[in-house]
Amino acid sequence: MNKESLHQAVIMEIRAGAGGEEAALFAANLFRMYSRYARNQEWRQKILDSHPTGLGGFKQITFILNGSDVFSQMKYEGGVHRVQRIPKTEKSGRIHTSTATVAVLLKPPKAQFKINSGELKIDYYRSSGPGGQYVNKRETAVRLTHLRTGIVVTSQTQRNQMENRENALAILEARLLEKQQKEEEEKSAGNRRAQIHAAMRAEKIRTYNFPQDRLTDHRIKKKWHNLEAIMDGNLEPIIKKLQQKNV
Repeated sequence: MNKESLHQAVIMEIRAGAGGEEAALFAANLFRMYSRYARNQEWRQKILDSHPTGLGGFKQITFILNGSDVFSQMKYEGGVHRVQRIPKTEKSGRIHTSTATVAVLLKPPKAQFKINSGELKIDYYRSSGPGGQYVNKRETAVRLTHLRTGIVVTSQTQRNQMENRENALAILEARLLEKQQKEEEEKSAGNRRAQIHAAMRAEKIRTYNFPQDRLTDHRIKKKWHNLEAIMDGNLEPIIKKLQQKNV
């Protein structure tokens, strides 16, 4: 069975980029958009980690999607997303440009990775919410450091250490799989392809222009209107076009 089989789980990470609080609010908008789309597709969703802000945004949120044909649809969402709009906090009516990054990671099958406990540094700390206020006075949040690669992941969404540790392990396994795939790509195709791949991930893939009610996908140079519907989860036309173009 290949990695684009009908039942494939993915882990998605959305991080606020340039733009401060407006970028965090945009990250929350993207999470809502993907959540609505996942619900329409009858996929299962579980939040693995999140770092909310005081105004309802996210500095970062990580979640898993599991269901039919997940990877073949969501793989096109990875990259830099740019938003152009007037923030609610902007009194002069000036349009701001902000960004958020989206990563789409395959969730490895359970038997694919056996992480040696000796390669892990595990820290427990208090879960924190917006403004630094403690959500939980016990040290239930988990930080895992993979000593061999230096990869660090966290989880604080659950109320006990065991569940947060399992969530953090799921994120770590997905990141290790991504690292392994990159290394294999370098060996099979040389450094040039790997460098091109890395550069593509750093480029903006899409712009959400609210004043002009327009979404532009820069990879296929195509535009769509009715941003309200798109942000409400109506991604089917965009994903189908990307699948046709096989970007």
